[in-house]
Amino acid sequence: MKAIGYNQAGPINAPESLIEFETETPTLRAHDLLVEVRGISVNPVDVKVRASSAPVNGTKIIGYDAAGIVKKVGTSVSKFKVGDEVFYSGDITRAGTNSEFHAVDERIVGKKPKSLDFAEAAGFPLTSITAWELLFDSLGIKEGGGEGQSILIIGGAGGVGSILIQLAKKLTKLTVIATASREDTVSWTQKMGADHIINHRESLVDQLKELGLEPTYVASLTGTDGHFDSIIELIKPRGKVAFIDDPKSLDILAGKRKALSFSWEFMFTRSMFETDDIAQQHELLNRVSEMIDAGILISTVTNNLGKLNVENLKKAHIMQESGRAIGKNVLATF
Repeated sequence: MKAIGYNQAGPINAPESLIEFETETPTLRAHDLLVEVRGISVNPVDVKVRASSAPVNGTKIIGYDAAGIVKKVGTSVSKFKVGDEVFYSGDITRAGTNSEFHAVDERIVGKKPKSLDFAEAAGFPLTSITAWELLFDSLGIKEGGGEGQSILIIGGAGGVGSILIQLAKKLTKLTVIATASREDTVSWTQKMGADHIINHRESLVDQLKELGLEPTYVASLTGTDGHFDSIIELIKPRGKVAFIDDPKSLDILAGKRKALSFSWEFMFTRSMFETDDIAQQHELLNRVSEMIDAGILISTVTNNLGKLNVENLKKAHIMQESGRAIGKNVLATF
């Protein structure tokens, strides 16, 4: 089968930062589906892995979002059958989705939204799982809860921010405050449904005081190093903070006086460790799919860059690395 990967970690502008090659079709484990990949998307994890994680054996295939058609099932599969259309974000410890065929555990796979094509559907899984787990697991908010409380989402126009705003608005009673700093990101964040938008390049504390809001929850999706002191100052006592980025160090002792709770959201944890509740990702993706088809959630895709080839995939990586990506970039496959 065809695949795109890399042999040496490094910058995207290196001559062979990404290469197309032929490889064997994956062998299935008991709970696996063999999926003919029809659409993929690019996430920050793709570029981080490509830039810094050297392949152990041979060429490493990355890519963690996909939508496609089930072509074969493992011996213990019970949730899907051959011919089903699916979408999912894979397991970071296994080969990625930038390939013609991909093996994935059925317990982290959902039914593809019928109203979206494969490429657009591929823009949802990783960010939806991250946002859902952050909101309901990490921050501990209940569906329908949050009345009289607010959440600050730092980085509202990114992939996770875009869907997190929507989930918070549709499934809770929280007041949603999101950050954006450019005209285009402000417009996008408004489209996603944020109640208030503030500029993360200016004082978050002063802007929230002006709004008269003291968030109980903070979702820090980007730039946590630079915003951490402000988060400690602006959050309500006994509030909760969840992170998804990779700050070099945080002095969480600073949160003791306010009795704050801190947590990290990492959507690959369930698949990496095959946790007892791994199938929660199957269930939540099905919920997301239903909400998309019902028109409750709107697409977060901003660019379809065409067929999956080295040139187009490099463009997607460059856009992601620029720090100016809005929503999600997707590609159709070979």
